[in-house]
Amino acid sequence: MDGFSVRSSSVQKSAGGHMPRHEQTPPEQMRARDRLHSSVAGSLEAQIMSGRLSIGERLPSEGEIARAFGVSTRSVREAIQILETKGLVRRRHGERTIVVRDDVSEYLGTLAITVRQLFSTDPQYLIQLMVVRRMIETEVVGLLTAKETPANTEVEAALDAMRVARDKGDFIGFTEADAAFHLALVHSTDNEILSVFYDNLYGLITEVIRVTSRVPSKSLAAAYAEHADIFAMIQNRDEKGAKELMRAQIDNSAAYLRVAIENAKNKDNENA
Repeated sequence: MDGFSVRSSSVQKSAGGHMPRHEQTPPEQMRARDRLHSSVAGSLEAQIMSGRLSIGERLPSEGEIARAFGVSTRSVREAIQILETKGLVRRRHGERTIVVRDDVSEYLGTLAITVRQLFSTDPQYLIQLMVVRRMIETEVVGLLTAKETPANTEVEAALDAMRVARDKGDFIGFTEADAAFHLALVHSTDNEILSVFYDNLYGLITEVIRVTSRVPSKSLAAAYAEHADIFAMIQNRDEKGAKELMRAQIDNSAAYLRVAIENAKNKDNENA
């Protein structure tokens, strides 16, 4: 219990006993409660991941945590449920909650599950994934141009697989090789945290590529050329060129994805 501390003053301020000036509607009350338990969960999660709360350590009782944060025990229970879903704590009847894991690889896996759950509720989250990919992969190719060995053999193998699939007209094989190409670029950075994160999202990224590649205006030959040009820029250590091409490639894919989402919505409306 010695490792536990209150890290979120915003929680206490929002739940410090002061009544709002207007009567909250049920939706407002729900949003306020969501903010409370999310803040508590975030604070506890940060302490677990930093090692302040170590594996095997038991959390204070729900009542003690509630008093420390100035929230209800219901908010605490909901916060602990979030942590349990992520595999960071374990609850047993009649016992205090125990910290069970701070393994980064497995933790990032739970983040990937959370991301997938978001996508299943609203396809617009896929656009946000493209924004994240744009931010990360643009920097990835920039980093690779500065490395002694710009790209590993995985990248060349994936590009070769794309070429073979292009020549055969193998759409599924091409999209799988396409996703493998982007993953291999990330692996080439030798950044283990980033690699684990992308490994967990690999299946989802493959599905996105499969959707965007179905847009009629984009041929397999054109898609292959985009990736071959990116690889050439990396090999030539052209940081600016590599970044510009990667940014354009992902932006184009995001545009295709928006079209696919809109088409799916229109089809649903027709069937309604």
